[in-house]
Amino acid sequence: MKRVALFAGSFDPLTNGHVDTIKRALIVFDEVILAVSTNTTKQSLFDGDERISLTEEALKDIPSVRVVKHTGGLTIDMARELGACALLRGVRNVKDFEYEHNIASMNKLQAPDLETVILLSSENYRYLSSSLIKEVAMFGGNVSTLVPTVVNEAIVKKYQDSAYLKKK
Repeated sequence: MKRVALFAGSFDPLTNGHVDTIKRALIVFDEVILAVSTNTTKQSLFDGDERISLTEEALKDIPSVRVVKHTGGLTIDMARELGACALLRGVRNVKDFEYEHNIASMNKLQAPDLETVILLSSENYRYLSSSLIKEVAMFGGNVSTLVPTVVNEAIVKKYQDSAYLKKK
């Protein structure tokens, strides 16, 4: 039986920390599916279609990775529809762990047959977050070593085209 993990998130933007988690998950799983969703509590840099396109391009050379649009609704329902046996999550710190633990507990209540697999972030990515990358890039900082090349190019273009940088 094929072991499939669903990795759901906004990936706004996809970071090298996400890529590292995906590569490490492929040691355990036959396939990792990224479900790109919209986080309504945060200001998005890229719209959903842009995030899907950038994520597909950034991951195109990693075998056994698929990118899909999150269908809305419960992630556990999407996992079942896609044939996933596990939800993949990455945690950087205690705060992330507490948050993910609560979600995993609720998911287990709703879907006892679905496991949540948590991978600890690699040491060199523990500080990294999409929000931090957006903030640094917005102020003209260089984030090129923190995101895939295609993502960096899109971030630079997005902020060059933004009204904020034109006022600067």
